[in-house]
Amino acid sequence: MSDSHSHLDDKFLKHIKESDEIWHAGDIGNFEIVEQLRTIAPLRAVYGNIDGNDIRNEFPLNNSFEIDGLKVLMTHIAGYPKRYNQRLQKILKEHKYDLVICGHSHILKVMRDPRYGHLHLNPGAVGLQGFHKVRTMLRFKIEDATLKDLELIELPRWP
Repeated sequence: MSDSHSHLDDKFLKHIKESDEIWHAGDIGNFEIVEQLRTIAPLRAVYGNIDGNDIRNEFPLNNSFEIDGLKVLMTHIAGYPKRYNQRLQKILKEHKYDLVICGHSHILKVMRDPRYGHLHLNPGAVGLQGFHKVRTMLRFKIEDATLKDLELIELPRWP
């Protein structure tokens, strides 16, 4: 998930409650969201451009980790394949990832990056702030270094 901007409603929470882990790609908004998500499952996150010092002190700009053999990089502002910002291009030239997750644009994107060879995911936005007309998040499984059962969860812009 990404871009909650201090809002997370029960319609998304019912899907999150089925998760082993929760990943948030920034613009969390307030620490209450962090606390709420942590009561459900372990939380991996990065801070976004609207996040204050409390969230920035808790989470990194870039979160790089391996899970079940899958190498993951999560950051908030990245761009997308063929249009990555310079910061992310530098990281991708130095390290190989299987999955790159970002937020910021509020626009859902799932695409293979032919240059760097990873799957790029932007889950869109679950919050109410922004121009998006549909709120979205992604859910998936990871087994044997493979992302499986990718599922789009979407709700109308207005709850």
